[in-house]
Order: sequence, then structure tokens, then C-alpha cells
Amino acid sequence: MPWTNYHGHCYYCDGKFSPEAYVEKALELQMPAIGFSSHCPFEGAHAWNMKMPQLSDYLAEINVLKEKYSADIEIYVGLEMDYIPGVISNNSKHIQEADLDYVIGSMHYTGIFEDGRFCEIDGAHSKFLEGLHHIYKNDVQKMITHYFELMREMIEVGGTDVLGHLDKVKIQAEQGILFSEFEDWYRTQVSETLELLAEKGTILEVNTRGIYKKKTVDTYPSKWILELAKEMDIDIMLNADAHHPDELNAVYKSTAKQLKGIGFETLQVLKNGRWQALPFTENGIEWN
Repeated sequence: MPWTNYHGHCYYCDGKFSPEAYVEKALELQMPAIGFSSHCPFEGAHAWNMKMPQLSDYLAEINVLKEKYSADIEIYVGLEMDYIPGVISNNSKHIQEADLDYVIGSMHYTGIFEDGRFCEIDGAHSKFLEGLHHIYKNDVQKMITHYFELMREMIEVGGTDVLGHLDKVKIQAEQGILFSEFEDWYRTQVSETLELLAEKGTILEVNTRGIYKKKTVDTYPSKWILELAKEMDIDIMLNADAHHPDELNAVYKSTAKQLKGIGFETLQVLKNGRWQALPFTENGIEWN
């Protein structure tokens, strides 16, 4: 049975190779659908974000591929959207005008330095610590709480089809020394975020990148969060967050086995231009 991946980064942002290289690899893997979600452009963005002048070329190139491979695979174009109040959101003009098939909303920044730089939660640990010290006065609970508050604001704004790597901030935890995902305040923030996802019908991404890049031993989000999501009947999808064609289905088999063990029976996919819940096993999605 086949797999799909809708979280992918090519050479328009911090990924490797052309969009067509990903399509060719997807065909080799017999994937029935693939989606692209380059990091959205905005003023002052990090080097990993697409540059604003590239957006039209990105959209055009993938739309050409849609036509070229229409008989063989469904191809979708999206963006991984950041959320920074007053700077970038799904309501930003260039996002609204992009005619996207879907949007993955993800938090990569929390807070702004006095010099206008955005505080990274997804980069070097030294950058995270700089933000913790200068913006949050070393109050890590305040910093992580703000991370989840911004995430919920993003969901409330609307237009986010999928919430990407909900708990990626855990990579900065220093193996539980700086903060722990098992502390009550942290669990409260996660629960409130899941409750909003359930209310809005936003899809929760299960992202395998932390495992195969050896940054975590678990998916984003962690197993206990997925167990809560199952209790709340939240829809999930499985993505690799691929930055290289060879990562398109990385760690899918073991992750799918875990999801089945938790009790999930379906995964959300884009098929025939709309979101659908399809049954899956540890060997793939029942596409037909």
C-alpha cells in the first residue's frame, strides 16, 4: 500500500533539490499524492524561509508539474506558514493571493528582540537561550507558554488546514533540564491547544523528522499528546517534513504502528482536491 507526504521543502527554501526531484522519488515509491510546503516568505524572515521574489516562481513551477504528471500522481502546492502578530499570518496579502491548495501553520519564532530580530525556537540552542535571557528574563515557563499562546492565536485567525509539529519546542528542553513536557503547566498548554484544534477542526500533523534527524526519540507531537488527541477525536495526518527526496516516507512504518496502537484508524490526506480520512495500516494508506 502507498504512503503520502504533504510536508516537504525543496530548493525554494531550506530543502534540497528541485520539486521535480521529489515528484520523481514519489513515483519511485508509488506514492499517489505529494504536496510541497516551502517556508513562507515575509520581511525579516530567517535564511530558511523562501524569499518573497521567489514565491511566484515556486507556484508556477509546481503548477507546471501538476500538469506534466497529472496522469501519474496528484501534486499539491502549499506553504508552511509562520505566525508573528503584525508580521505574517494566513491573512497576509501574499498568502491570500497565492491560490494555495493548503496551509500548514507552524511555530518557528516566539518573541522579537529589541533590534527587530525574531526569536527562534527551531534553530541553534544558543539562539533559543538568547531569546530566553533577553526577551523572557530567563523565565522558561513564560517563554514556552507564549509559544503555545501564539499557536492558538494562529489557529483562531483561521485558514490553517494543518497544525505542524505542535511540540517542536521540546528540542530546546536540554533533555528535561531546562523544562519538561511532563510538568503540569506544560501539559495544560498542550491540552488547551488540542481543545482548540478539536473545536476548529484543524488537522494535527504527526511529524517524523525529529526521529530520523536524531533530535528526538519520538514524533512531533509526543505519544502522550497523540493519546490525548485520540480521546478528543482530533483528525491526524502523517508527514515526514522532508528536506530531501530520500526522506519522503522516513520512519513511517514504525510511526504508523504506534498510531494504530493508540487507536487511530484513519489518516487525513488530500485526494481529488479535498481532505479525506482514509484507513491505514503500518504498510500504507488504503488509497483506493
